[in-house]
Amino acid sequence: MDLEFIVSAIALITGILFYIIWGITYNVWADVGIYSVSIVLIGFGVLGLLFCKIEEKK
Repeated sequence: MDLEFIVSAIALITGILFYIIWGITYNVWADVGIYSVSIVLIGFGVLGLLFCKIEEKK
């Protein structure tokens, strides 16, 4: 596995877990702060995984 794939997967999982754990802990599911952190992590994770997949096809 490539380092890019591992970092992207960790970012994706961290973003999802952050949102779920924060929501359960503070019982707040609709907050701009949670969205801003989660979306950035999930976005980088998904884009990184897509770029890894595109790179494999070449």
